[in-house]
Amino acid sequence: MSSIWGHDPETGEIIEDKASNAGEYSVSEIAGALKRTLEDTFGHVRVRGEISGFRGPHSSGHCYFSIKDEGAKLDAVIWRGSFGRLRSKMQEGLEVIATGKITSYPLKSAYQIVIENIEPAGVGALMALLEERKKKLTAEGLFDAARKRPIPYLPKLIGVVTSPTGAVIRDILHRLNDRFPRHVLVWPVRVQGDTCAAEVAAAIAGFNDMARKPDVIIVARGGGSLEDLWGFNEEIVVRAAAASAIPVISAVGHETDTTLIDYAADLRAPTPTAAAEKAVPVRADLVAELARLDARMKGALRRNMDERQTRVRSAARALPRPDEILALVRQRFDSASGRLVQALKANTREHATRLNRVAPRLTLAPMRTLIANERRSLDLSGRRAAQALSRLVAFQRQRFDGVAKLVDTLSYKSVLRRGFALVRDEKGRPVHYAGDVKQWAALRLEFADGEVQVREDSPRQGRLL
Repeated sequence: MSSIWGHDPETGEIIEDKASNAGEYSVSEIAGALKRTLEDTFGHVRVRGEISGFRGPHSSGHCYFSIKDEGAKLDAVIWRGSFGRLRSKMQEGLEVIATGKITSYPLKSAYQIVIENIEPAGVGALMALLEERKKKLTAEGLFDAARKRPIPYLPKLIGVVTSPTGAVIRDILHRLNDRFPRHVLVWPVRVQGDTCAAEVAAAIAGFNDMARKPDVIIVARGGGSLEDLWGFNEEIVVRAAAASAIPVISAVGHETDTTLIDYAADLRAPTPTAAAEKAVPVRADLVAELARLDARMKGALRRNMDERQTRVRSAARALPRPDEILALVRQRFDSASGRLVQALKANTREHATRLNRVAPRLTLAPMRTLIANERRSLDLSGRRAAQALSRLVAFQRQRFDGVAKLVDTLSYKSVLRRGFALVRDEKGRPVHYAGDVKQWAALRLEFADGEVQVREDSPRQGRLL
């Protein structure tokens, strides 16, 4: 007989009813009944609390952690399929609102919540997470002003990371066409949702890996709530913008919206339209500025030429006329030419006077002595020259004899003396091959002691003439 314990409604005491014959339950039956009771009673609930014990997905892809408040703790699990669809990123200590189903885990006699969706508990929690992430990235130096690069003045190719179907890309293209039309390359991404951050980071990295890289990248999105813009606060996006070798202009949200990519970008624009304005100058203004500079340059050139002409005229007035410069020279030339004839006559008279004074003292005896001395000197020199010439002639004759012997040795006639003959055609040219001899051709055979003429009757037989 089984005993059943019950509760006395009058006294409040627990009593044993030994007379009852209730059936027995197995542990599994009790656990299953409790599981059904929990699921039927609570169904889908929204639980608010702080994430505790979060360590990332298990090797199976499921997540196990707790949600707690000041007085209790609730075990929580997120299955792998639900975890991949979560829009919000989970973090230890973050206050969240979890939506799911209360159930039990029979093997531990514990109850838990199976979470289907989770979101931060209000803007305050997101702002706290955003501020903490901002401090972390600032400490790494990703927001330093020294890292920022200047935006090209007139880029040839502009890369735009945004949704291809939204109004943002149309606003950017319209503004670029109004100011200065440029080539635009759009990398389509989702600008909201779970895959937003990964797609934006991949787009920035993709532009940097292209063979023909854009000169500047615009990351743009329209306005929205903090949750809508959260993808641009993710670390993967911030690090991609900071690591980009191409200058990045961020244009996420409206003027009052601020995301972490704004701090990592090289330039922040309040709106996507403003980003297009910052990317290119106004073509009309540029043309007007060029025209103004061209007019200034031409005016400066004219003024410079006028100034130089004035200086040349001033210098020319200070110079004397050419006639005045040559007048003195002409006068000196005329004076010198007039004195030249008189000087020549005076010089002739002076030399004649000197010759007349010296002539009486001249005799032939000194001349004869001088001539005799010169003749003896010439005779002695002549003998020496004749001896030197004889020695030179003997040396040259010896060299000539040696060369003549060498020529005779190398001559073809020495070969003829050994029994060979030299065949020549009628023009005296040597014949080297039988095939070169035509029929009836006249040939000359040269031997060591003379020549013989023959005629070719056939290609193989000849006869003497």
